[in-house]
Amino acid sequence: MDDQYLEAFIQEAQEEIPKLNNSLLDLESDPANREAMDQIFRTAHTLKGNFGAMAFEDAANLAHALEDLLDAMRQGDLEVTPEVMDLVFAGVDLIEAIVRDIEATGDSSIATDETVAELRTILEEGAAAAGGRLDDEVSSAESSPSGRDGTAREGSGGGVSDPDLGAVTADHAAVEDRIVHVGVDVGDTDMPGVDAMFALMELEEGFDILDADPDRERLEGGEYERTFSLLLDARGTASVEDAFAAVSSVAAASVTDVTDRFAESGEESTTEAADAARDAGEVDGAGGGPEGAAEDPGGPGSDGDDGSASQAAREDPAAGSAAGTSAGGTPASGDGRPGVEASASGDGGTTTGGTATGGGDATGTDGGVTDAVDEIKSVRVDVDELDDLHGQVEQLVTSRIKLRRAVEEDDLDAAGETLNELDKITANLQNTVMDMRLIPLKKVVGKFPRLVRDLARDLDKEVQFTLEGEDIELDRTILTEISDPLMHILRNAVDHGIELPEERVAAGKPRSGQVELKASRERDQVVIEVVDDGAGLDVDAIERQAIQQDVRSPEELETMADSAVFDLIFHPGFSTAEEVTDTSGRGVGMDVVHETVTQLDGSVSVDSEPGEGTTVSLRLPVTMAIVKVLFVEVGGEEYGIPIKNVDEITRTEAVKQVNGQEVIKHNEAIYPVIPLGDVFEVPGDYAENGDGMLVRIRESERQVALRCDAVNAQEEVVVKPLEGLLSGTPGLSGTAVLGDGNIVHILDVVTL
Repeated sequence: MDDQYLEAFIQEAQEEIPKLNNSLLDLESDPANREAMDQIFRTAHTLKGNFGAMAFEDAANLAHALEDLLDAMRQGDLEVTPEVMDLVFAGVDLIEAIVRDIEATGDSSIATDETVAELRTILEEGAAAAGGRLDDEVSSAESSPSGRDGTAREGSGGGVSDPDLGAVTADHAAVEDRIVHVGVDVGDTDMPGVDAMFALMELEEGFDILDADPDRERLEGGEYERTFSLLLDARGTASVEDAFAAVSSVAAASVTDVTDRFAESGEESTTEAADAARDAGEVDGAGGGPEGAAEDPGGPGSDGDDGSASQAAREDPAAGSAAGTSAGGTPASGDGRPGVEASASGDGGTTTGGTATGGGDATGTDGGVTDAVDEIKSVRVDVDELDDLHGQVEQLVTSRIKLRRAVEEDDLDAAGETLNELDKITANLQNTVMDMRLIPLKKVVGKFPRLVRDLARDLDKEVQFTLEGEDIELDRTILTEISDPLMHILRNAVDHGIELPEERVAAGKPRSGQVELKASRERDQVVIEVVDDGAGLDVDAIERQAIQQDVRSPEELETMADSAVFDLIFHPGFSTAEEVTDTSGRGVGMDVVHETVTQLDGSVSVDSEPGEGTTVSLRLPVTMAIVKVLFVEVGGEEYGIPIKNVDEITRTEAVKQVNGQEVIKHNEAIYPVIPLGDVFEVPGDYAENGDGMLVRIRESERQVALRCDAVNAQEEVVVKPLEGLLSGTPGLSGTAVLGDGNIVHILDVVTL
């Protein structure tokens, strides 16, 4: 098959599926919405035709069955009920899983016969027949490493309920928390030993590695074929998933809680022993039986839950809400479930998106609405921009010829003029390319209405979700990176922010909670806010937790404003939730939000009123590739400080000592002095005791002044963020390569 056609097919399918989901939400909210019904039918027809044209017959049959079902709904022959909509959503989820499989492998082996048969049954017998579940197909599809763009950690959620443990073993009695199995795939790499070493080092920071197959020596020596297995001592699968999200050397990771497989044997066991015991009926599948459930110390909302449905919910709220089975595989009750209204808008107007009410669980399983948004691999470029780019390249070539001729003729005046021309041309070229990299926010947030809908149904809550400003554009890299933080924030808003309908009514609020995601442009920054009208943050509870976890002392908390107390929720492991739920409460979400936004050179803040709601604001640069920096010298080494962070450059005469700390005074405010030579342990001599220069940082960033030997110059540079083991290094945001080939570290003044 021609790769060009396959790529175009995948791209169009990935664009059409979110449209289909959101139109289905519109229809669920208003079954009489003829416009939504027509859009749904057109999209389903397009998908069917594309699958058929590309010879994916099973997928075409599934899309055809969905099209027939939707046509019956459009003609009024089939009632639009929650049960029917759940089944339709499940079919769409399976189509999405197939597209992901095709993208990863070029083909799909996902079976669709059972799903097609159930859709046909409803067509023949009516809406009353829509009580069946479609979990198996999607769950098996998404649990494979190739099911989600080759990265199982982004969606599998440990969906493999009974993984092959290989030769790894564990002594259950010696394990403090849970035994978690990880199947690791490093992908195609020239350095498997180095990739394995980085992965193991990253994991050891948060977990005890119980066993590895192959053993560590062979792994670090690269003596394995792409994949290996690990057993970890961890609180649960969610924390392991979050840890692997930061491991760039791993292409895919399937995470599964296997505690019960070792607990039943009472001692160290191997795969063969566990399999034999299970065959004899002595071992329940991971959390699948009553004994497994009773043994779970955290109950159904804890990390210990490992039934396939609850596990899917933990890693993918959309999928978890969709999985209408309990941990043991029992169909969940479908009576009287609240719903969610989801809406989407352009830059201001709001259109109703969908309402799910009444019976039936949300559809889909692990293959429901994908939690992690794929890396954006393609962009649409306006023809006019291409013409501009072509014209600028022509000017660049002409100037290059002129410069070469001027140099050959030793005409310095002409060379200087040509260099000035080149400066203007490259500036215009840079702006054109930066504009071409900009992508509308809706590329990421398009899946959020469905995600919130499914999560609300799973939590028995009623939520109205709206989107505003989804046409605001951001750089491709930034847009990809903020998808997960936004999902974390939405999860918290629905899970911990919005109250249950009965609680809202008792508090004098409408039964349905409001969650809004809105974006706006402010000069060279984009502000994204997630607003809810829920219970708000409890300052007292945050302070108690901060003291309990030794995050702050009682004396420090007494002097902190409420806004500073709210910021404590970004501390790693911090959570005020009274219990861990399938969705949140482990304290491993908001710290990821803060870290990711900070690495993007942005900021995040929280504002909350008890009983009225919470607003989480993300302020991000529109583009992050080119940054103007101020170069400073310390002990012969050079560092870059982003110009936007600099307020003033002065001599050091005004430095004073207060309680042994060097400070300066500016507008009645005290600025501590940070000597860069001491911070970075620069060898050799550098300025101290009144010598050198001071760079005072803007108060809005951090109220400090940086001491250096000299201030050299300012220049625009391409900043590359730190990756791997260096990622998150305090005081450093990235590196830049100068024109002479030297590498300069770019400072992060907030974490310095």
